[in-house]
Amino acid sequence: MSNRAAFVVAFLIRSIYGGAQIVAKVAFNEGMSTSVFVFYRHATAILFLVPIAFVLERKTAPPLSYKVCLKLFAHAFYGISGAINIYCLGLKYASATASSAIFNLLPVVAFFLALLLGMEFLNLKRFHGIAKVSGIVFCIAGVIVLAFYQGPELKPPNHYRLFHHLSSTHDVAAHSKTSWVLGIFLTTLSTSSWALWTVLQGPMLEAYPSKLLNTTLQMIFATIQSFFIALAVERDFSRWKLGLDAGLVAVLYSGILLSGVGYYMQVWVIDKSGPVFLAMTMPITLLVTIALSSFLLGESVSLGSVTSGVIMVGGLYCVLWAKRSEQIAASKQKMAAPVQAAQV
Repeated sequence: MSNRAAFVVAFLIRSIYGGAQIVAKVAFNEGMSTSVFVFYRHATAILFLVPIAFVLERKTAPPLSYKVCLKLFAHAFYGISGAINIYCLGLKYASATASSAIFNLLPVVAFFLALLLGMEFLNLKRFHGIAKVSGIVFCIAGVIVLAFYQGPELKPPNHYRLFHHLSSTHDVAAHSKTSWVLGIFLTTLSTSSWALWTVLQGPMLEAYPSKLLNTTLQMIFATIQSFFIALAVERDFSRWKLGLDAGLVAVLYSGILLSGVGYYMQVWVIDKSGPVFLAMTMPITLLVTIALSSFLLGESVSLGSVTSGVIMVGGLYCVLWAKRSEQIAASKQKMAAPVQAAQV
């Protein structure tokens, strides 16, 4: 029963992420500044998180030191504010489906960075190690295919669009080759930055163990950083105004559902079924994004996007399978060690 509940919650999480791709893309196509969007998104998130953190952690919060504050500020910069600003630029230049496909790289890039930092190991003499390397190669190949191959368009069954003025985000005419490649590069860069943030959250939680306050403080720092980034990028203050349009919907959706509710749902799933289970559900976001862009916006999907998505998902599962198999093998060895010692 708990596994079924975990899958349902994980599906909701991935659906929220898929919906976020669509509402943000619509807002950017309608002319909303990406940097202003990120600032409003973070500001909305802290309005949601700060009261909860105050109520739940006001008596048990660990003390904050100057050194910890600096670490939280740095993590917020390259992770929450930096990665999301770059990601939104990539989403503006590429497409929702392409960005969603690249986001599947997150666990693989996180493993690769952990390997470089000495936090993971790789044994090429074992099949698990070969599977990990194969997964990384598949993911790199998927990004290359996505960047440089479009292929024929797969027409959606629904040709009606909620936003008639939007051009197809997968059409070559809608995205020049240069802007498309730039979008893929920026989205990949942001995913790598977010993966680094994920890897370093372990040491960060050791320095400041409260998960809720850790996240809330980083979100506060990210909001301040995003404000100055938006101030430097967007000097036309008329573009800072929010009306009753797609921009407001995107801000509220991303700030409350994605940065607020989504975080707690992810923590719950990890607690019930572990991080590997949550990572294995990531391709659902790609499927939801394709479905929403096709059936709601009437957008066509290119063969290149589908092919690259399949390759990257294959690479993701190679790495996750190898990681899971190693964990099971290590667990069996630990259980067998006392028995062998007793026999001796």
